[in-house]
Amino acid sequence: MNDFAHMTALELLKGYKDKSFSPVEVTEALLRQIDSCNPAVNAYCLVDKETTMVSAQASTQRYYRGETQGVLDGVPVAIKDVFLTPMWPTIKGSKTIDPKSTLGKEAPSVAALNRNGYVPLGKTTTPEFGWKGVTDNPVDGVTCNPWDTDKTAGGSSGGSAAAVVLGMGPLALGTDAGGSIRIPAGFCGLVGLKPSFGEVPHWPASPFGTLAHAGPMAWTVSDCALLMNVLSEADPRDSNAIPRRNIDYLKAISGEPRELLKGMKIAYSATLGYVQNERDVERAVYNAAQLLQSLGAEVTEVTPGFEDPLAAFGHLFYGGAANALRTIGKRQRTVMDSQLVAVADKASQLSMLDYLAAVNERTALCEHMAQFHNKYDLLMTPTLPITAFKAGREVPEGWPSTRWPSWTPFTYPFNMTGQPALSVPCGFSSNGLPIGMQLVGRRFEDATVLRAGQAYQLAAPMTDKRPKLFYNNIAEGEKV
Repeated sequence: MNDFAHMTALELLKGYKDKSFSPVEVTEALLRQIDSCNPAVNAYCLVDKETTMVSAQASTQRYYRGETQGVLDGVPVAIKDVFLTPMWPTIKGSKTIDPKSTLGKEAPSVAALNRNGYVPLGKTTTPEFGWKGVTDNPVDGVTCNPWDTDKTAGGSSGGSAAAVVLGMGPLALGTDAGGSIRIPAGFCGLVGLKPSFGEVPHWPASPFGTLAHAGPMAWTVSDCALLMNVLSEADPRDSNAIPRRNIDYLKAISGEPRELLKGMKIAYSATLGYVQNERDVERAVYNAAQLLQSLGAEVTEVTPGFEDPLAAFGHLFYGGAANALRTIGKRQRTVMDSQLVAVADKASQLSMLDYLAAVNERTALCEHMAQFHNKYDLLMTPTLPITAFKAGREVPEGWPSTRWPSWTPFTYPFNMTGQPALSVPCGFSSNGLPIGMQLVGRRFEDATVLRAGQAYQLAAPMTDKRPKLFYNNIAEGEKV
């Protein structure tokens, strides 16, 4: 029999279409995988098998009748617990949200998945209101790294990342306002795309404003492209969404590596001019750059030439945190993540001119990167300068700063600019932890970012390697 937990979404769709297996069989297997693996990592904060199986049975019947629905019919998807799901509460890891108040409402990404026949697997764990680069909250506890459960999965989409890596779902939804898709993708060893701002409709509007993006997380670049075809569908509720371009992202990345990279100019910067990396990280990403060059891309080692925008990002991001808490009173704040309350309280003291100065710096950074991309199609960097550290901490032990953005300097600048940014696994550290490379493109050239990521993954696949925990309970009778 087939090992469904190993399969990508595209492999599942092929099996459904040729009637090798059904959505019911796959979903039952993945629910068993969740039963086995989730207790060790806390990827899912809500699993409702009855509702999930009803969707799987409906999809199986559609295949039986030859009346499939959309491009994802029967594919199970994990949903980060910040996306509104009509059948399940969305509490964002917070005791301050009334679960019943969120029922019957549907985020654009979830609505698009519904139109395309997906099977909802459950809600994945997030830090409270998605506020930090690691995943823990007062309701659900800590999410751990699949490769070493003593380590963090990263965040804020840490639950979605751990779910995909452990075969508890081939696809997952994430959000990213400072790296929250790419950080856990880097720490956990999967693919994560922060799309261009406005490419994926998002509603309700994030309190983090234009920093916030919704996007796909998957085991392969191909699956990310497939999910982008769904998530980029139109939704009139997002007033910031750009006009629909109806790009077939999966078609855009078809071809061999040399074909995909033909004529592509890539700027490689290991440090952005101000970052210090772990040695294993720098080695792995350098080797990835060398491989892309050997496949025909024109790779130039160059610094993009902007100063670290950490202070400006902090004003914008923590201003968003203060915005998220604006209606939450002192009594309710006592049951919240105390550090979220602390950063929100501090940000609430910012003057209007302080905030507008940060907006000015963001605008200047956008202009700078637009000029940079007149010469280069992509900027390539490490996703993170470090590998995963101890779970339950916001920063590594002995770290000089107390806040998470200090260790993710490659991600947040590109939330400020709204550019597409993709994290792709490119190696492991000496202690067996994943390392990711980041590819950043011109605004609205998400397809170019995915093309380069696909070329790399085709040439240097790491998709056959899963954590030991993955194999703890591949359902009996399924393992090849």
